[in-house]
Amino acid sequence: MSLAPVQIFKDEATEERAENARLSSFIGAIAVGDLVKSTLGPKGMDKILQSMSQGDIMVTNDGATILKSIALDNAAAKVLVNISKVQDDEVGDGTTSVCVLAAELLREAERLVNRKIHPQTIIEGYRIASVAAFKALEASAVDNGANPEVFRKDLINIARTTLSSKVLSQDKDYFSNLTVDAVLRLKGSTNLEHIQIIKKVGGRLIDSYLDEGFILDKKIGVNQPKRIENAKILIANTPMDTDKIKIFGARVRVDATGKLAELERAERDKMKEKVEKIKAHGINCFVNRQLIYNWPEQLFADSGIMSIEHADFDGVERLALVTGGEIASTFDHPELVKLGHCDLIEETIIGEDKLIKFSGVAAGEACTIVLRGATHQLLDEAERSLHDALSVLSQTVKETRTVLGGGCSEMLMSKAVEEAAAKTAGKKAIAIESFAKALRQIPTILADNAGYDSADLVSRLRAAHNEGKSTYGLDMTNNDIGDMRENGVTESFRLKQQILTSASEAAEMILRVDDIIRCAPRKREGQ
Repeated sequence: MSLAPVQIFKDEATEERAENARLSSFIGAIAVGDLVKSTLGPKGMDKILQSMSQGDIMVTNDGATILKSIALDNAAAKVLVNISKVQDDEVGDGTTSVCVLAAELLREAERLVNRKIHPQTIIEGYRIASVAAFKALEASAVDNGANPEVFRKDLINIARTTLSSKVLSQDKDYFSNLTVDAVLRLKGSTNLEHIQIIKKVGGRLIDSYLDEGFILDKKIGVNQPKRIENAKILIANTPMDTDKIKIFGARVRVDATGKLAELERAERDKMKEKVEKIKAHGINCFVNRQLIYNWPEQLFADSGIMSIEHADFDGVERLALVTGGEIASTFDHPELVKLGHCDLIEETIIGEDKLIKFSGVAAGEACTIVLRGATHQLLDEAERSLHDALSVLSQTVKETRTVLGGGCSEMLMSKAVEEAAAKTAGKKAIAIESFAKALRQIPTILADNAGYDSADLVSRLRAAHNEGKSTYGLDMTNNDIGDMRENGVTESFRLKQQILTSASEAAEMILRVDDIIRCAPRKREGQ
C-alpha cells in the first residue's frame, strides 16, 4: 500500500531537490556569465539597457552596471550579481571578470557532477587550486612603490589597461594621464569624494580636462562681485526666505492697511538682522543649501558679499570638505563657526553654462574632472569608466603591487594549478584540473571577443608559459602573443586577488546547494 506524499509546506510553496536544484543553480549562474562575457576585454561589445517604464536608455559595458539593472529570478544568478557588486565597491573594476570566472568554474563543476563526482570532492579540489593560484599570483607580483617614477609608469599602464576595455579607449593615453594626476593629488587617500566629475554635453571626449580646483554648478547672485580673491566662505544650511509667521492656517486681522505694512516691515527687519549676524562672521562669500530670496540677496550685494543659493546637498558637503569649513545653521556665535578658505572664486564658462570655480582650496587634494561628449549616454558611460579607473588607481596607491594583464596572470595561475593537480591523488585532482581549465577560459574569451582564433592563440600562449616565458599574454592589437611587460599591460594585484577569491568562493557556495525552497507569495489582506 503506497502512502500519499505528505505536504509539509504551505500552499504555493515549492521545493526543488538534489539534481533539479543543482541544475537550476548551474543554469542560472552560467546564463549570467554568458550574458556579460561578450563585454570582456579591449574588444568587448556594449549593451543597451532600456527601461520600459521610464523609457530611459543606458549604453554600457560595465559588468556591475549591467547586472544591477537586470531583474533576475534565479537564486544562483543573484549570487553572481552580488559578487560583481562587491567587486565594484571594493576595487571598482573587474566586475565582468569575476562573474565570468565564477560562471566558468560552475560550468566545469557541472561536467564533473555529471561524471558522478560529488560536489564536496569538487569543492575540496577547488580549494587546493585557489590556494595554488593565489601563491603563483603573489609570486609574480612586482612592487615599485618605493620608486615614484617607475610607480607612476605602473599607474599609467594600469589606467590604460582599465580604460582600454571602455568607451574611453580611443583616447586612453590622455585619460590615463588625467586619472593618474587626479589620484596622485589625493596623496594616498582612497576617498574619491575629493575628485568631482562634472558632465557637460557638447564638444568631444578629448576636450575633457582636469581642473585643479572645485567647480560648483550654480550662479552668483544679482549685482554681486563675480570674482573674489582670498575668499572667506561661510557654508550654511538655513532658510533665507523672509521668515514669515509660519503657523499654517493662521489668519491675521488688521484694521488698517498701515498695520499690514508694519507686519511686512517687521519681517524685513527680522531678515536684515539675520543678514547682519551672517556679515558679523567677517566673510566675503556666503554659500547656502537653501534659496536666498531677493531682499537678503540685495543686502549681501550692498555689502559686497558674494552669495550662492541652492547649492545642492552634495555640492555643499563637498565644498565644506574641500575648503576646510563647516556647515552652519545658526549664526549667534561667529567665534565657534569654522569658515572655509580659498585663494580665488570666479565665474567660469563651460560650453554655454556659467559655473563657479573655487581655486587654491585648503585641501590641496581636491580637483574636478570636466567631461565633454556628444550625448548624455556617452557622458554617463565615460563617467562610469573614469570611476573604474580612479577606484583601481586609488587602491593601487595603497597596495602598490602589480601583475600583468592580457590573460598572462590567468595563464600563470592555470599552470601552477595544473602542477598542483599532478601532485594530488584521488578524484580531487580532476577538480583541480577543471579549475585550471576555467582560468584558461579568460584569455579564450578575450580572444573570442576580438574575433580571433582563440584555440590557436591560447594554445600558443600555454606553450610559451610552459617554456618559461611567464610574462607572455595576448597582444590584442596584433592578433598574436607577446610580452605584456614590454607592452605595458599592467593590472593591480589587489584587483586580480579579489577576482580570484570572490569567484572561487561564490562558485563553492553555489556548488554546496542541494535544495531550493521557495516560499509562497504573501497574500494581500482580504483576498
